[in-house]
Amino acid sequence: MRKFVISGPESTGKTSLAKALAQHYQTDWVAEYARQFIDNLDRPYQKEDLLDIAKGQVELQKNVALTSKNEPGLICDTDLMTIKIWSEYKYRACDPLIIELLEQNAGDFYFLCGPDLPWEADPQRENPENRMELYLIYKKELEALDRKYVEIWGPWEERVKKAIFYIDNIFEPYTNY
Repeated sequence: MRKFVISGPESTGKTSLAKALAQHYQTDWVAEYARQFIDNLDRPYQKEDLLDIAKGQVELQKNVALTSKNEPGLICDTDLMTIKIWSEYKYRACDPLIIELLEQNAGDFYFLCGPDLPWEADPQRENPENRMELYLIYKKELEALDRKYVEIWGPWEERVKKAIFYIDNIFEPYTNY
């Protein structure tokens, strides 16, 4: 099963895009496990929690993959690359097991959402002022990991149309667009 990952910094429409694609293809999507995990904490999250979040994200993806229809593939609102980036950005280090899990659970194609949508405040969001800096980190990471991706910018409707176009038309050969 192909895995399509919606990625990018905070408040760039990742969850909305994952939901829109799932609705368009009448399939399930994989939510961001970190939100559920952090919502259930009775304290601020810590660096050590990131490994538990990574493991939970992998498990959630496996569970949704078992129950989801096969076409067009698994639609994921983020993956472990986000946890790696966040760990390195916030804590200047990443647990080696997170990196190992990332390599074992890589997406087949990534949609890198640009930070040109208005910021929407959320108790779990931390970086309204540096979304472009984080975007560039995501892009650099995708390239370093040799992931296939397309950048998604512009108004909401254009983002959805572009993602559908790539899912429907562009698979082989994989190249960065």
